[in-house]
Amino acid sequence: MRSLVKRFLQTLSMKKHLRLKPFLPFILLVLFVTLACNFPIKVLFYTPKEKPTLDPAIFGQQGTPAIALQTPGSISSTASNTLVPYDANTSVSYVAQSGDTLDVVASHFGVTADQITSPQPIPALGIIPPGQQLILPKPAEAAPYPGKLLPDSAVINSPCGRDLDVADVVRQAGGYLNTYTQSVNNETLSGAQVVQLVANNTSVNPRFLLAFIEFRSKWFTQNPAEPNLRYPLSLNTPNYEGLYLELSLAAKMLNTGYYAWREGLMTELTFAGGGSVILSPELNAGTVGLQYLFSQLFSQGNFEIALYGENGFMTIYKNLFGDPGMCADKVEPLITADLQPPMLELPFTPGEVWALTGGLHVDWNTGTPAGALDFAPVTGEARCVVSRAWVLASASGVVTRTGNGVLQLALVDEKQQFTGWELLYMHVAERDRVAVGTHVQTNDPIGHPSCEGGAATGSHVHIARMYRGEWIGAGMPFPLVLSGWLAVPGDKPYQSTLVKGDKVVASRIDGMYNAQIVR
Repeated sequence: MRSLVKRFLQTLSMKKHLRLKPFLPFILLVLFVTLACNFPIKVLFYTPKEKPTLDPAIFGQQGTPAIALQTPGSISSTASNTLVPYDANTSVSYVAQSGDTLDVVASHFGVTADQITSPQPIPALGIIPPGQQLILPKPAEAAPYPGKLLPDSAVINSPCGRDLDVADVVRQAGGYLNTYTQSVNNETLSGAQVVQLVANNTSVNPRFLLAFIEFRSKWFTQNPAEPNLRYPLSLNTPNYEGLYLELSLAAKMLNTGYYAWREGLMTELTFAGGGSVILSPELNAGTVGLQYLFSQLFSQGNFEIALYGENGFMTIYKNLFGDPGMCADKVEPLITADLQPPMLELPFTPGEVWALTGGLHVDWNTGTPAGALDFAPVTGEARCVVSRAWVLASASGVVTRTGNGVLQLALVDEKQQFTGWELLYMHVAERDRVAVGTHVQTNDPIGHPSCEGGAATGSHVHIARMYRGEWIGAGMPFPLVLSGWLAVPGDKPYQSTLVKGDKVVASRIDGMYNAQIVR
């Protein structure tokens, strides 16, 4: 693994001098582009028409996880809480949080990495132990909204979200949501099922989604005389009508802020109608995700009322679900310094020829990190048939979710204990797909690549990673390695390479030439 990481860094070394901050508008624009997954076809020499940014892959219902993911409760990689003195006239003290890296903290504070010091050694590339004290130059100006609102575990679908029986709480609340139904992908879903589906698809905490519904419509606890069925959350966005799409859109904006902060790509909020403020560098990703969502919906003055006011979102959230810190104290920090990526195999049979048709792109949908790859079998079959080739399990685990092309696998260790890592496979055909609750070993067949489950130009499989409910990108500190092949980010989404020794596989939508790979 160390040699692979070294090669990864050497490959990226010429790009590291670029500062991401000046390119933030472009980066966020790229985040809002959703492309179809790829299959070997003739290369397109024209620019396709723009599509709605909501990937059709989220339109189908998937089963809810049937197995509670028992993730580690004890944290061994946190630093001491003992703080050392510092000069408050010139410096500030910051305590590292879940997922912090040196480059990300530097981006948040607007400094260079070599301006950050600590009483303990600071990892140059990996996760800084949560709780470690960092000393940084004092910012020139104070941010206007420095208070943390929600812990990360209350925003993403962490163990603090997966314990919720959505149907039960919706029934007990007795609001309009309890009797609401909506057709999604030709299937009639209850209001609770809509919420659970969005939580599963986007990995956003269902408690957050329910609180947002209550804030925007009162549907959770009340029964309005004339409910707005077209735009129940009043987002009023074309192509996003009905509760399912509006809630998915809200989750998408929440994720955009969460992961842009996590990766050090966001330093300010721009409000609806204009105006911007800097983000407090000491915030956590969950709070920034929430602030970003509300900044997209409100002018600055209304933002403060809607989020911080007496009848604002945070008041509603706490009235419904109490203090989210109680669960956070049990499960956070979610990402610690000793976390290592799982050892994974390519998801197909050794000796078969497949193609890397989609380089690194978003794990699920707009706003999630670029940590997914697309592989298509080179079989000569028609473009969108259920392929005769098999998708194999890249690691051992338990199937926790299937349906509409999705298969989610919770990984286990040698003692069959859940590790917190999960793999998401998309476009796995219903035919021969393994059932929820099935225990699989590495290289066991789990289904066939297809076009099922959303936008696809042909039969293939999409694979992405998640840890304790958080989508994981493919760069440092958790490089994506499959059968010894290291995924190296490219300059654009879907365009990247796999590197193993002196071998290089480059993604191509047509699957030709050096896009082909044999395990």
